Amino acid sequence: MCEVDNVPLLEPVADGFKRLFMVRHGEVINPGGDRPVYYGAMDVSLSPLGELEAIEAASYLSRFHLQHVAASPLSRAKFGARQVLARQPETNERRPLGITIFEGFKELDRGAWCGLTKDEIGADMLARFDSCDESVTPGEGGESYPTLKSRVLQARDELLGMTDVGRASAIVSHLQVTRAMLSEALGMDVKEMAGLKIMTASTTCVDYCTETGKEFVRFQSFKPECGLEESKDMAN
Repeated sequence: MCEVDNVPLLEPVADGFKRLFMVRHGEVINPGGDRPVYYGAMDVSLSPLGELEAIEAASYLSRFHLQHVAASPLSRAKFGARQVLARQPETNERRPLGITIFEGFKELDRGAWCGLTKDEIGADMLARFDSCDESVTPGEGGESYPTLKSRVLQARDELLGMTDVGRASAIVSHLQVTRAMLSEALGMDVKEMAGLKIMTASTTCVDYCTETGKEFVRFQSFKPECGLEESKDMAN
C-alpha cells in the first residue's frame, strides 16, 4: 500500500444513511492489441498495470469496515473484489466472508460492436448511441444505456437492501456501471452519463438516506497517486 496525501476527507456513515463505494476495475489488455476495439461485456483480462491499480484501490478501501463486497461476474472485476476482501481489517468484526456476484453489475453489452474500432463503428453512430437513440443499439444482444441503467439500479437497490443502516459496502465493476449509479446520484439524465469521467481503478462514494431516498455524492473517481504509470483507457 502506497502512502498518499490526496485521500479525500470522508466522515463516518451518518445515522439514517448507507454508503456504497463504487470501484472501477483496472486497466485491461485490449483484445484488439494496438488496434483498440470495443469489448463491453467480453471477459477480457487485466494488464499487469491493471492488477497493480486494483491492489492500490483495495488498499485504500482497507481504511473502511465494509459489510459486503459485491462484484460483476467478469474476471477483471472479481480480481479487484478479491483484493478488497483480502485487505479488510481484522478489527472489522463483521467483515464480509466472501464476494457477492451480481449479474446486474456486468458491463454494458456492446453486441455486434465487440471487436470493432471507433472508426469501424462510426463517430456518428457512437454519438447517437451516447445520446440514447435506441434505433442504433447494436444487434447480437447489445444494450442501450437506458437498459443498462435499469438493471444496474436494480442490482444496486438489492445491495443497499442487504446493507445495514450505518454501514458501507463496496462494488467492483465497470465504467458504464459506475456511470449509471453516479448519474442517478447526481440527478443527471441518462443521455448525459457518457460524459462522466471515471478513471481505471478509481473509487466513487455515494451515501443514501434511508428516510428520504436522497443520494449524496461524497467524491467521484478518486485514484491514489502511487507513482504507477498512466493507464491506457481506450475503447471499452
